[in-house]
Amino acid sequence: MLAVSAAAILIRLADAPALAVAFWRSALGVLVLLPFALYRRDTFPLGRALWGGIASGVALGAHFGFWISSLDYTSVAASVVLVCTQPVFVAILAYLVFGERTSPLSFLGILVALAGTLMISSDGSVGSATLFGNALAVLGAVTVAVYVLIGRSLRTTGIGVLPYSIVVYSSAAFTLLPAALYSDTSLWGYSGETWFWLGAITLGPQILGHTVFNWALRYVQASLISATILAEPVVSALLAWLILSEKPGLATLLGGAVVLVGLFCLLRGHRAPPAEPVS
Repeated sequence: MLAVSAAAILIRLADAPALAVAFWRSALGVLVLLPFALYRRDTFPLGRALWGGIASGVALGAHFGFWISSLDYTSVAASVVLVCTQPVFVAILAYLVFGERTSPLSFLGILVALAGTLMISSDGSVGSATLFGNALAVLGAVTVAVYVLIGRSLRTTGIGVLPYSIVVYSSAAFTLLPAALYSDTSLWGYSGETWFWLGAITLGPQILGHTVFNWALRYVQASLISATILAEPVVSALLAWLILSEKPGLATLLGGAVVLVGLFCLLRGHRAPPAEPVS
């Protein structure tokens, strides 16, 4: 949870273009995990499972691109709170795609969380581009919801956490690469300090965050892992205040509190809440 919550702060410290950070976070994650998978002689997915992992990675790459870009335009607190509304979109998409029913308490939680996001969107304390940054964060929440839904369907196929993560991270990197090249984003030539922070993002939020959450799903209830999403905005905002001297505006604080209440109701009322909170 600490590793995931530190993602936004590490991204700011890296001082690199958003698409470059998103690309290297995914690509370096593959380089870290691949030797372990080869040493263990893990079996990589084929056929439908492979295509599912690729689709999941495309969604994850889009999530990284949108969410990391949002940090250039809005506060850490607003960005993290908004991207953590992903359970709302998971519940909505699960109903539309799979016909999963939502309990009255969960439906109330969705409405409360959406009301909180509207409050946050009114906070212009960061600057005139805040609304654009908030919109990018919401797009990050929608795309990560797609990633979670695909991941939920693939978990039943018995794919190991390392092969699954390698396929997903590789697909995410290949999704981000053409976007970075098309936008003339430089992917190299950074200072040693920037590479240090890119490495920290890889080992922290990517490996200790994404990969460990995926691994833990085999041993810990999904509802417990999902509940940790409620702590991420609080820890991230606190770290941003202490490290970046970034004090959130009043609308973000009030809206964030409303969103957290909504997410609590949503997760409490959901029999099988979505897992794998991503930042």
